Amino acid sequence: MQANNIKLRFLGSAQDAGVPQANCYCANCRRAHADHTFRHYAASLAIITDDSTWHMIDATPDFREQLYSMQKAYPEAGIMNSIILTHAHAGHYPGLLFLGKEGMSTSELPVYASERMSQLLAKDAPWSQLVGLKNIVTKTIYADKAQELGDVRFTPIEVPHRNEYSETFGFLIEGPSKKALYIPDIDSWEEWNHDIEEIAKTVDFVIVDATFYSKQEVAGVGRDISQIPHPPIIETMDRLQNVVDTVGTKVYLTHLNHSNPVLDPDSEEYQSVRTRGFFLAEEGLELEL
Repeated sequence: MQANNIKLRFLGSAQDAGVPQANCYCANCRRAHADHTFRHYAASLAIITDDSTWHMIDATPDFREQLYSMQKAYPEAGIMNSIILTHAHAGHYPGLLFLGKEGMSTSELPVYASERMSQLLAKDAPWSQLVGLKNIVTKTIYADKAQELGDVRFTPIEVPHRNEYSETFGFLIEGPSKKALYIPDIDSWEEWNHDIEEIAKTVDFVIVDATFYSKQEVAGVGRDISQIPHPPIIETMDRLQNVVDTVGTKVYLTHLNHSNPVLDPDSEEYQSVRTRGFFLAEEGLELEL
């Protein structure tokens, strides 16, 4: 793979608990149980810098399957060269446990994480065992401070998102030719001290939190939106529609909750997303940087 053919590959596109979700038998989950092609892993990206070098964004509960999917697509890849963490919620770092002595028993695998996230990994069991046995080596990253991965640069951008245990980062990912903004989790666009529309104008791809289609969807599953805030797809599309139409930035919707109607390709909601020029993240889809 040439330097001008660096890629992002979707390893997962679902909310933390995946699709199907445990103990759920909604229409989407029943369909996913019956037909594995409708299953979705927790949101994760691979940054592929050549046929044998790649980096994983977030170590999800679906880590085993996601690692296998990469190695199947790129037989020379082996294990990732590093892991980059967004934050300390259930769908974004439990996969680190597979690196321990009960599993892969890796040696000094770099894990890029925020300051609080690095402290959590170093001090709290069972993660501290990974650090103590040098299965992983944490590399603290800071908001707005760029990091180099060969011909790729990634810059953490802090976003508001229920930061009980760590900061939450999105990432600006820059390849030789194109740029992508990756924000799988955020509470709301209004609370962010950046303008998503203005940033979207400066990048080629925007990959953003699309957990719920609408606030009504959350009420329909008996959950309080104030406890699990995410910007609904409807609001995100309204906010970015002009950028999609006039600039040509491609917007991919990820981190989809099991209840989200866009998971059904026959639904009106799915058709609305596609008609308006937006895309759904799909496992195996690649974007060239």
